[in-house]
Amino acid sequence: MENNKIFTPVEHTFLNDVPRNNKVNVPYIVVDNFPKLGMLSAFRFLEWVHKNPKGVISLPTGKTPEYFIYWTKYILDHWEEENVVKLREKHQLLFADKPSLADLHFVQIDEFYPIKSSQGNSFYHYVNKYYIEGFGLKKENALLINCDEILLAEGKSFEEVFPDSKVNLELRYREAQNPTEKLQKESIFLIDNWCSEYEQKIRELGGIGFFLGGIGPDGHIAFNIKGSDPYSTTRLTSTNFETQAVAAGDLGGIEISRERLVITIGLETIIYNKDAVAIIFAAGEAKAPMIKDALELPPSNLYPASVLSQLPNGRFYITLGAASMLNDLVDYYYQSGNWSQEKTDRAVMSLTQKLNKYAEHLTLEDLKQDEYTKLIPGLNDTTVQQVITSIEDKIKIGTKPLSNEVFYHTGPHHDDISLGLLPYIHYQSRNETNASHYSVLTSGFTAVTNKFLIKILHDTLSFIEREEIEMLNYPDFFEIGYKNKKDKDVYHYLINIASENEEERSRAVSHRMVRNVVELWNLKSKSGLTEKIREIVDTVNSSYDGQNPEPKIQTLKGMIREYEEELVWAHFGVRTKNVSHLRLGFYTGAIFTEKPKRDRDVLPILEQLREINPTVISLAFDPEGSGPDTHYKVLQAIAEAVREWGKEKDLSGLKIWGYRNVWYQFNAADVSHIFPVSLNAMSTMDESFTNSYLSQVEASFPSYRYNGKFSHLSIQTWVEQLKAVQLVLGKPYFYDNDSPRLRATHGLLFFKEMNVEEFLQSARELEKSTEGAF
Repeated sequence: MENNKIFTPVEHTFLNDVPRNNKVNVPYIVVDNFPKLGMLSAFRFLEWVHKNPKGVISLPTGKTPEYFIYWTKYILDHWEEENVVKLREKHQLLFADKPSLADLHFVQIDEFYPIKSSQGNSFYHYVNKYYIEGFGLKKENALLINCDEILLAEGKSFEEVFPDSKVNLELRYREAQNPTEKLQKESIFLIDNWCSEYEQKIRELGGIGFFLGGIGPDGHIAFNIKGSDPYSTTRLTSTNFETQAVAAGDLGGIEISRERLVITIGLETIIYNKDAVAIIFAAGEAKAPMIKDALELPPSNLYPASVLSQLPNGRFYITLGAASMLNDLVDYYYQSGNWSQEKTDRAVMSLTQKLNKYAEHLTLEDLKQDEYTKLIPGLNDTTVQQVITSIEDKIKIGTKPLSNEVFYHTGPHHDDISLGLLPYIHYQSRNETNASHYSVLTSGFTAVTNKFLIKILHDTLSFIEREEIEMLNYPDFFEIGYKNKKDKDVYHYLINIASENEEERSRAVSHRMVRNVVELWNLKSKSGLTEKIREIVDTVNSSYDGQNPEPKIQTLKGMIREYEEELVWAHFGVRTKNVSHLRLGFYTGAIFTEKPKRDRDVLPILEQLREINPTVISLAFDPEGSGPDTHYKVLQAIAEAVREWGKEKDLSGLKIWGYRNVWYQFNAADVSHIFPVSLNAMSTMDESFTNSYLSQVEASFPSYRYNGKFSHLSIQTWVEQLKAVQLVLGKPYFYDNDSPRLRATHGLLFFKEMNVEEFLQSARELEKSTEGAF
């Protein structure tokens, strides 16, 4: 058993009741959710700073530190206020004198190469904004990675040496073929020398004393990807697909991140100081496999974070979702609380996978020998059949036709609803007694690349110049006409999918783009329109990839996504008036989006609930705050709107459907509905995605799990879910079933139905934790 004496006073206050009976490489602490993860990290940081006011710190970039930064500043800024004093007492931050960060030394962990330090998406910019300025550190005490200041051959800038921003590391090992390559080869060696000097400076400081970092989808820490040498030091290196996919959002698309190298401190850099406090923090079920590998498998270069096992003060701070695959947590799940059918289902399904054995072939002896199925109360020869019946019942519920329902389908981003529920929505929408409304709650403009926007604007200019946007000649177009016939833009596009007329589809998109530009900039003439389009093109061309555009261009990008969403649902006969675009104000494209506010973000949803009066609400279910931060912030806003609505009317009959998509998935034991997906349904979803989500077809922002468009990843998920269920029900259940629908099954879609009380309970804890009401 892990010795709890190793934990500090602060850490002790965050320990939960989960017993630690299984050996792990690094001690860990589990918290309920993402915001609380930030609070734990902040308290532990301040505890360390109090003892090491002149210590050396290295802190992370990206979205994961959001609540670490928030809580660190909040505690320091309100040190003597009553609520913070109570929090400090609760979490054993008991010293009277407020810690000072001013004399700390800061070490930047990593940076893309090459990237201008002035760019808002450079890590240099991030650490200056949030740590040097935000925490009040001294610039002279900081070791930073400024690509502009790394000397290259002949004193040239990286734009001159690497004009396309591509650095070919093969030049380290072969002869240069021309003067350009010679210049680049010399420069690469100069960068390597700079990295060695950076490493030496860290060691001269005594090494890093406090390291806080995230863990990547391949298990990387800093940019030490899977396979990195445990003895690695600061270096210029390439990355892998998983890392490039995660970086795509920062750099403006995987097209850019695929070509960009990185400068990173090494694994040995992190553990050089054997007294260092080194913490990896991670949130969400998607990180669970990486956490399990790093903590439970023998330390290896395949699991870079396992290097923390060499430090007495190494720690993992993780959420319940990220910890969910650890043996301790699995043990706790089965051994604590009341037993349920869900636990029986999960235990037996898990056993079928462990043994790769169909449920009908499991023997009672198999069940008795497994550490979890042996815990099933009243274990007997009928236990497996109970699980089979439970899963069959979920399929029956999933295929039950519904009538006289009013569906309010919500998505944090465009395409979330489609990827999460489309085959089921299509199935239920065939009953014309049902009414469906679709509401996308954020603008989603970050998913539209500059390259894609410019292409559409060029196409639009071309159609205008050829007099092929006829509505521009209508006498009232610039006064009111631009607002009308948006359904026609949708129909114009879709009818030309059928006729395979790409030129006309492009013209339909341009019609909508014209309406959008006229509306946003309040234009009054055709000449003003063409001038504005050229101005937008120039503005976008002069910005760097990944730059957060000015507000109106943000909105214009978002309107492209809105048109795409309308195209998807028009495939199934849905009018544009039934597709809402709320553009909630917390979504700004900043690294850290704001918390939802009642008047700005909750009331628009509440007004729709009052107007639509749904009997069913669907939503992306991320109660832990583990997926994209937009997901859980939207969840908070919906929960608050439902809570407010419940004060006005009886919601006892309201059903909440929680769906998941490409970011994280349900286990069949967790859900209430299992819906069979046919090849035809897969094709329908993929075609509607490909035909409609034009900005996403090239997959500029892919999942780290799949190098391609999201529709294919959704299908892959449905297929994997079918394989898991087939081990329980057997393949003949599907191919030999009396039902044609089940015989046609080649994938399964899962979702979870909750009543209002269940839903609000799951959302309430997140809301409280975000506000610090622990």
